[in-house]
Amino acid sequence: MSTLLLENIDYLVTMDEKRRELRNYSLLIEDGVIVKIEKEIQPEKGWEVIDCKNKWVFPGLINTHHHFYQALTRCLGEVQGAELFPWLKTLYPIWARLTPDGVVASTKIALAELLKSGCTTASDHHYVFPRNQDPHLIDCQIETAKEMGVRFHPCRGSMSRGEDEGGLPPREVVQKEKDILDDSLRLINSFHDPAPYSMCQIVLAPCSPFSVTPELLKETAVLARQYGVRCHTHLAETKDEDDYCQKELGMRPLEFMEKMGWTGQDIWYAHGIHFREDELEVLARTKTGVAHCPVSNQKLSSGVARIPEMLQKGIPVGLAVDGSASNDGSNLLVEMKSALLMHKLYWGIDSLDSRQVLEIATRGGAMLLGRPDLGSLAPGQAGDLFTVDRMKVGYAGGQTDPVTALLTCGDSFQADMTIVGGKVLVQKGNLRRFDEEELSREGIKQSRAMLGKG
Repeated sequence: MSTLLLENIDYLVTMDEKRRELRNYSLLIEDGVIVKIEKEIQPEKGWEVIDCKNKWVFPGLINTHHHFYQALTRCLGEVQGAELFPWLKTLYPIWARLTPDGVVASTKIALAELLKSGCTTASDHHYVFPRNQDPHLIDCQIETAKEMGVRFHPCRGSMSRGEDEGGLPPREVVQKEKDILDDSLRLINSFHDPAPYSMCQIVLAPCSPFSVTPELLKETAVLARQYGVRCHTHLAETKDEDDYCQKELGMRPLEFMEKMGWTGQDIWYAHGIHFREDELEVLARTKTGVAHCPVSNQKLSSGVARIPEMLQKGIPVGLAVDGSASNDGSNLLVEMKSALLMHKLYWGIDSLDSRQVLEIATRGGAMLLGRPDLGSLAPGQAGDLFTVDRMKVGYAGGQTDPVTALLTCGDSFQADMTIVGGKVLVQKGNLRRFDEEELSREGIKQSRAMLGKG
């Protein structure tokens, strides 16, 4: 049995059912699960003990939408002024050069960044499968996430409708529907673990209404529900998407997805910016979720999602960084600050507060992923958390409200320590088990190869 005790916690934000915030408490984790949160816990022989004096402790953050492979194509000058559709058209041919080595390197980079920002559970939407490469790219991600110790919800993405059929992607990254469904079933049978405290759960995730056929959407939802896994896709991200769906499909994106069987508490969409009032009612009634990606939405000028209204209506909402090529980073602490400030500016000063944003990034993400064992700190919950050192200069003068300070203060937006399942993966702001310079060096190498720069 492995036992980890965090003692003398200066401020503990539990996000439990009562949303308790506790001063000078201790927290005990046994075999990856929280067993006690008490004022004082006497350590016993053989326990690992961490003194959390001057540390603020929060539940591990949950990233509900990402594209890890895009870490290799950040900051490309030719797309810095492009909105989503032209952005994709420019990048698809570059992504068609993706290799298994590139997948491994980009996964390590993205997960390293996430861990350093307090993220303990990540979902990645991988839909690029070049024809000339090993088709088992998701397996590379799963093995890498296991190596790094992160809870992982890999989304088996897909594109089956190429440019020649009215879709957006080039033929080089389009797959046959049978191959997609066969591989989806293989991944479920090989890797999906539905048990509490699971480290890997498969999600089925056609890329978008403009890159797959209606038949694939329908069959994917049927397959997922047959095996009890969740479904995910992009939806209502841009006005171009609205126009495309009405022109090509004769209806708005959500109406189309509803007809395909894509609403319900086992479904969540990335973005959800351009939903109308009546469509929000559909999401609320069906408990269909939304992954909010504030930084990406700003950078691509896609719009501002109606997050405060979604929360009022009881729509499940999680937080996400989206792909590194539309964000250039994988930092959930930055994402929280961006969400807070963006909605205050756009919807009004009282539209969203710091604790609501933290809830989206913890309990909200757990709800989207169907993980009641995650998202809060309480006995019986997974031992996933991160700490912040309140004595860092960026928090000086901001000690009266640690939750607001987490979102709005700070000089690095990095966790001091990140723990997953009772295992310390980040310590003093650095990865504990990996050489960060080595990860960076390999990422640079794979990026240059993908960009054709040798």
